[in-house]
Amino acid sequence: MKLSKVLWVLLSLCCYCVIINNNGVEGSHEVHPQYISHQAARVTQLHRTSYHFQPPRNWINGPMFYNGIYHLFYQYNPKGAVWGNIVWAHSISRNLIDWEALEPAIYPTDPYDINGCWSGSATILPGNRPAILYTGIDTQQRQVQNIAFPANLSDPYLTKWVKSSKNPLVAPDSSVNASAFRDPTTAWWLNGHWRIAVGGKHHKRGIAHLYRSRDFMKWVKAKHPLHSARYTGMWECPDFFPVPIYGENGLDTSATGRNVKHVLKVSLDLTRYEYYTIGTYNPSIDRYIPDNSSSDGWDGLRYDYGNFYASKTFYDPPHNRRVLWGWANESDTSSNDTAKGWAGIQTIPRTLWLDKGIKQLIQWPIREINALRGQKFQVRNQELKTGEYVNIPEISAAQADVEVTFYVPSLERAEEFDPSWVNAQDLCGMKGSTVQGGVGPFGLLTLASEHLEEYTPVFFRIFKAKDKHKVLMCSDAKSSSLRTDVYKPSFAGFVNVDLKDGMLSLRSLIDHSVVESFGAGGKTCITSRVYPTMAVMKKAHLYAFNNGTEAVTIKKLKAWTMHTPQMN
Repeated sequence: MKLSKVLWVLLSLCCYCVIINNNGVEGSHEVHPQYISHQAARVTQLHRTSYHFQPPRNWINGPMFYNGIYHLFYQYNPKGAVWGNIVWAHSISRNLIDWEALEPAIYPTDPYDINGCWSGSATILPGNRPAILYTGIDTQQRQVQNIAFPANLSDPYLTKWVKSSKNPLVAPDSSVNASAFRDPTTAWWLNGHWRIAVGGKHHKRGIAHLYRSRDFMKWVKAKHPLHSARYTGMWECPDFFPVPIYGENGLDTSATGRNVKHVLKVSLDLTRYEYYTIGTYNPSIDRYIPDNSSSDGWDGLRYDYGNFYASKTFYDPPHNRRVLWGWANESDTSSNDTAKGWAGIQTIPRTLWLDKGIKQLIQWPIREINALRGQKFQVRNQELKTGEYVNIPEISAAQADVEVTFYVPSLERAEEFDPSWVNAQDLCGMKGSTVQGGVGPFGLLTLASEHLEEYTPVFFRIFKAKDKHKVLMCSDAKSSSLRTDVYKPSFAGFVNVDLKDGMLSLRSLIDHSVVESFGAGGKTCITSRVYPTMAVMKKAHLYAFNNGTEAVTIKKLKAWTMHTPQMN
């Protein structure tokens, strides 16, 4: 069986879902019955994004490439802007930027999914036939795995989908927690069998249950999981895929070999963030073993240290790349979400590959996003002394893409790093953009009002550790809004970067209520959701700043107004 015919597709249905147990809801979603089916009189545009994926209205959460078209299926509430009434909505695109909404693909209709059609993945079977595996909530409130197929393969948009009469294909046995058994992965083919992993937990241990099938319809549970880890809790949205050791290309999901590593990512229900490990998949025993350099727990590597969850990757064969999608929920109140008529966005799709050191992944916005760049402004060799900031004019600062490279001539004034500072987010909260340091803080003030009553700083601060310099990257929402009823966290991560040449780069995608930032060429990424009251629309500003005692230089800065694509 040729790999090119096996896994051309991953459907990424981002997997925000309620956990049901014998006593009702167990905490993954906060349910708001008063808002579930409440429609806003009109959709408010003030903080609505312009070039990030959103449906026309209401609540969403996260493609599939098939015959030249990208399909995005996502959990959607057609009746309100909070979680509830979930269906599988469906949009299509030819470039991952412009999107057209179609009718929803899957509704709860049968005993095996009557209480909910939750997330899943897709695989292309022999004969170029897509199949969707998804989690349904049955009449007993169990989580079971079901399958659906396109009703008409000659329909280029795959508008209609039909569920199998053999559903459920996979039901939890006595060894599986039936209220924590969801989100089947993309399948991979090996030695005459398909394999999938399904997220779960046993007490406090997170589990990726392993299942095998010869025909994709009859599935048998393996005696052991693909992988598990103590004290991590429920594993939502597991994603398991190969990456080449050399180069930036992607690999088909079934690829194995000597020059291949594997990645296992899980979304942690207990913490509401994700972590991933890099390791080795041993096909002979069907086990995944993380490398010693990958922490396998809550302190593990993260795609994004901000508002980013329920992510999924897929292999994009025309461009030979692996693409990552994530979901950024609102940080606003549910009542405000309902009033404005929408909630939740997809982050900009990111190309993903293995760093040369084989210890982490690199992420970068897909190149198609550059087609939206319009009016441009640039700065070169601009020195920033202590307390200085420079305005970036001539662009729409509320809807922009900015790339900047800073030059740090000396690290002698770097602050001493306290080994007890293990939590980057706490450190960012303690040493924000207004706290003067030695080398840093320096970076960008995004979505800023003219006199800085509101701003969201994205910045670096460099410390002197025992054996090397430590770089902290922050996206700090504390000053993002004058409102007091929104969540305004200090998101942060450390950046594993060599500063021998004194260069440190930052890219930020700014879109009204979201700031996606990529440090050091995509080594550390942070997404923030913010809700300014003054720094909105044409009143938003963008500045570069330095609040360290060591002067830094803007070696080069380019900023563009971003055009608005077709969006559903």
